[in-house]
Amino acid sequence: MIFNRVVVLAFMAPSVAAFSTQAPSFLPKVAESTRLYGEYGASSTSFYTTTEKQATYASSTEILEAKMADPKVRQVIEDMLEVCAEITDALRTSLVTVEGTENEFGDSQLSVDVIADQLMWDACESSSVIREGASEEDPEVRNTDKKDEGDFTVCWDPLDGSSIVDNNWAVGTIVGVWPKSTGLIGATGRDQVTSLVALYGPRTTVLVALDDGTYEFTYGCTPDGCQLEDGSFYPWIVSRSKVQIAKDSKIFSPGNLRSAQEVPGYKKLVDHWLENRYTLRYSGGLVPDIFQQFTKGMGVFANPTSKESPAKLRLAFEAAPFGLLVEKSGGKSSDGVTGGSILDVKIEGVDQRCAICIGSANEVDRFNDLVVNGK
Repeated sequence: MIFNRVVVLAFMAPSVAAFSTQAPSFLPKVAESTRLYGEYGASSTSFYTTTEKQATYASSTEILEAKMADPKVRQVIEDMLEVCAEITDALRTSLVTVEGTENEFGDSQLSVDVIADQLMWDACESSSVIREGASEEDPEVRNTDKKDEGDFTVCWDPLDGSSIVDNNWAVGTIVGVWPKSTGLIGATGRDQVTSLVALYGPRTTVLVALDDGTYEFTYGCTPDGCQLEDGSFYPWIVSRSKVQIAKDSKIFSPGNLRSAQEVPGYKKLVDHWLENRYTLRYSGGLVPDIFQQFTKGMGVFANPTSKESPAKLRLAFEAAPFGLLVEKSGGKSSDGVTGGSILDVKIEGVDQRCAICIGSANEVDRFNDLVVNGK
């Protein structure tokens, strides 16, 4: 009975707030000492969704055929969506434990890291259009094309957010795709034919760079539910089309805050965000911290570098794929050193590290002014 009251209250709340200043009669009286006054309550700086439910949603197949002209790029996107679905299912059924192995950098690998990485390798080896693969867990470009018919080099971070996945926080997969004509080494992020970023949270959503912009795909759901009549689950629908990131933002995600002790411009920038009452949204996971820019329509993520706190993000596995998605959505990026786009930085090593600022254009310009140019 208590559960029913809570449900009723949740649905009645808007009308109660609109027409009455008194609590419903069925609720116990609130003690005077615990009553909330004006200095407490819901934050006025929160940003809630304004997205309304649609009557119908296009399938991934429909949108890919309409918005990606190259059939081979369509195929690699479909291959990557399929493996993101497999990783989703694996995360739902796997415990987060130390695997007993280490990656190339001496970090202990988690069970979910190993599972996600193996699924990515399996997908590349079974694909008819992928010729090479490189994993952030083992940064070497390896041939996966046994039939010598592939066209693309795929680089991925199989499970970004390993340090927070044990908390059951949102994590993700980041994928960049380069053509045979450039390969990876010597190319830039601008040479990518597409990129994808999957976010594994309560739902699985994937951002995909298509010919005319960035689209969001959602796994296993429809407006009427997730299960089809035959008992199977709907694969992918397009939940957002041609996503746009506004030039201005009131949301900030400050990575590598330690460097603010050495970089005066970064300290100034953080002070600006705080003094102007920006909303902090930072989890420590690169995927959710940048992905929110596409759902909220604004945001800035900064990760500068300093001598004592050098940049750790990887250009090919993380920065370049996100750079393509953000810039296709009207956002901007900075390499954190020259102030130029992260997409114009030449990839000279598979594990090349970089600084970055990415998101709403005016905020990236502010980063360049304060941090890069020291104004």
